Amino acid sequence: MNANEPSASTNNDETDPLPSSQDKKKAPSINIIKVRDDHLPLQFIIDENDTAKYKFAEGIEASWLSSDSFGIKELRNRIEPWLTSLFQSEHLSLLAGSGLTHAIHYLAAGKGAAGMNTLPLSDHLTEINQAAKNAAIAAGRKEGNLEDQLRVANELLRGFEILQKKPEAEALRAELKSGMQDFAHSILKSEEGIAIAAEHKREQAFNTLITFLMSFASRTGVRDRLNIFTTNYDRLIEAGAELAGLHLLDRFLGNLMPIFRSSRLDLDMHYNPPGIRGEPRYLEGVARYTKLHGSVDWVQTKKDIHRIGLPFGAESTEPYLKAPGLAGATAHQLMIYPNAAKDRETADYPYVELFRDLAAAVCRPNSTLVTYGYSFGDEHINRVIRDMLTIPSTHLVIISFDDPLDRIMQTYQEMGRPSQISLLIGPALADIATLTENYLPKAAIDKTTFRMSELLKQRWGTSNLEDKKPPEHGTTGGVQE
Repeated sequence: MNANEPSASTNNDETDPLPSSQDKKKAPSINIIKVRDDHLPLQFIIDENDTAKYKFAEGIEASWLSSDSFGIKELRNRIEPWLTSLFQSEHLSLLAGSGLTHAIHYLAAGKGAAGMNTLPLSDHLTEINQAAKNAAIAAGRKEGNLEDQLRVANELLRGFEILQKKPEAEALRAELKSGMQDFAHSILKSEEGIAIAAEHKREQAFNTLITFLMSFASRTGVRDRLNIFTTNYDRLIEAGAELAGLHLLDRFLGNLMPIFRSSRLDLDMHYNPPGIRGEPRYLEGVARYTKLHGSVDWVQTKKDIHRIGLPFGAESTEPYLKAPGLAGATAHQLMIYPNAAKDRETADYPYVELFRDLAAAVCRPNSTLVTYGYSFGDEHINRVIRDMLTIPSTHLVIISFDDPLDRIMQTYQEMGRPSQISLLIGPALADIATLTENYLPKAAIDKTTFRMSELLKQRWGTSNLEDKKPPEHGTTGGVQE
């Protein structure tokens, strides 16, 4: 799978699958770090004399290092306190691209997630591909992808319907239905690759995912809830949250077939301590969850959008679309961006509502947005991020395994706000196992360590002061006799 192939977990302009071990041997991977008071991004590679160490690229120096080579310990001392501080911002949001799915799939199955190149169209393929490419170039991308194809094909279908060209419309609708079915199958194939992996590998992958999620979600109840946004169509984050005991709040209401609601009531979770009534407290382990591009288990039925009970890693969506109440829904009714709901006055429903949630969450003072596995290929999201950075107290942390198309660094330069952006790019920093083990904050609300450090500080400080004071008459060691 190359950099221009679509990912099954999301649109292909998010990120790319992890490279194979053979690719890693061809050329040393370049890592980029910019945290704290670094004025410019610093590039470093593996030290050829010691593969456990790293060294900066030629001509690059850092004031926080005393030697030419350094290891994970020095990087951890530089990165972990900075991220821990940022994660305690008043408002914290996580934006996950397909890099997260590829990383977990790689841990579980030893390879990247499945992908799909293009829609298998027979009529008007050249025209659709050309229009998709033009749309991609206008959005700042070099090549069109599956989502561009879908958008153009749906517009063409609507054109046929307006012109009352019934045969052409029926033929294109049938091909779109088949293409969406194949695409949904490829998404489920990625889930299945994780679900059926060897048990020890699967457990390791899910434990890493749980640690990753809880590093963000371990906020005290009185702080604003973590906001999780993803462009992925798969349900990997939902699966990880279930295993972690993390409560996800989204726009769906109900139990059997939850219905998408447009209202934003900011519902939350509280509990009553034993023996205390009338003083509810915020429940810990709660996050707000938004799938910006829809999901493989969202289906339009007449006036509503439902989330169906599709098991993680199911072979196909077809059996579950035949359930009573779905009114003969097909794969063409799956809410996969840009497959917008039909018969709606608001264009691009429900995605317009979801993007409003993103803007409302991140575009406010004292807000930190962390991206993982997102390569800035979605101009809708990039526009929101640019607006966020116009607020001086906001901060953007970009974590990515690589940047093969140079979109991340290009966006970094275009935004022109280096003081508000931190970069952790490359396998030495963003490999999810390395990241969770060394650089992310502790995946727990650890008040005990804080109290211990405060106690030790007081004792050490008192001891220091006593040592410096000259002994008074009638005292021994600073203690009154």
